Amino acid sequence: MKIAIHKKEGDFSSKWISYCQKNKIDYKIVNCYKNSIVDQLVDCDALMWHFSHSNPKDVLFAKQLLFSLQSAGKKVFPNFHTSWHFDDKVGQKYLLEAIGAPLVPSYVFYNKKKALEWIEATTFPKVFKLRKGAGSAHVKLISNRSRAKKIVSKAFSSGFSQYDKFTNLKDRWYKFNSGKADFWEVVKGIMRIFKTTNFAKVAGNEIGYVYFQDYLPNNDCDFRIVVINDKAFAIKREVREGDFRASGSGIKDFDRNSFNDEIISIAFEVADRLKMQSVAFDFLYDGMTPKIVEISYGFMTHIYPGFWDKNLNWHEGSYDVAELMVETILPKQLKHEH
Repeated sequence: MKIAIHKKEGDFSSKWISYCQKNKIDYKIVNCYKNSIVDQLVDCDALMWHFSHSNPKDVLFAKQLLFSLQSAGKKVFPNFHTSWHFDDKVGQKYLLEAIGAPLVPSYVFYNKKKALEWIEATTFPKVFKLRKGAGSAHVKLISNRSRAKKIVSKAFSSGFSQYDKFTNLKDRWYKFNSGKADFWEVVKGIMRIFKTTNFAKVAGNEIGYVYFQDYLPNNDCDFRIVVINDKAFAIKREVREGDFRASGSGIKDFDRNSFNDEIISIAFEVADRLKMQSVAFDFLYDGMTPKIVEISYGFMTHIYPGFWDKNLNWHEGSYDVAELMVETILPKQLKHEH
């Protein structure tokens, strides 16, 4: 088997290449941005591409290329089941509701009048989100009806830019104060107030819909469970000081005693139903009940101290989940060899 890999600095591709080299798997570096990409793949059985939700070129055509190759019979990572809903919280809402997964109650409206009627009948606070965005971007806690109505009015008039310049500056300042970024990052955030990003220009404003989730109080962290190749890896992320969001805080805990069997079991069960090659679940608790906030095939990689199998047995060790992604496209006999 020969695997084509689109190489880019800072993504999963270096881990994939390293895995192929260590395990003597034939691979080839390709450039998905070239017009000749289909011809480049003639001698390959599979393509792996860690496309990004924040790269304007990737957003334009990555899914179309991957799904076309999959339709033609090649193996791809990520495939259709894994990535059609990537960076699409509204798509994830429909998918998780359709399979009966324990999703945080979520509400989407495509009509301003209906949204305003719902606001009058519901309770607050609620969490407002845009369909796109990761790392807590475009996520706001809406405390009352007045604020919610302003959100709805903007959603059905000018819409929301993909780049939230003031929230971005606030996040940069938080990272600077936490020692996770230098002051130059803050300066760049200030400069970005006056000039938007190329991605925001290409993507255009999010407009014509509004999306809310229930606010689940008393959560000082969230729980990310990554399921890949019948293995579950877990990380607890603490809420940043003075905020309600955990994603993007940079405060992490890998202690396996922080995770109970129920949340691991739910992750395995839902992953099976979704048929994803790789999936990261973000969980919060509604009282004593774990609820899924959102899902993603792409995520920050870490070296995990072990994993759970489907029987909830713990396996100690040092694991890089990005390398395991290669195994999702290998024939069964090769998987067993590695």
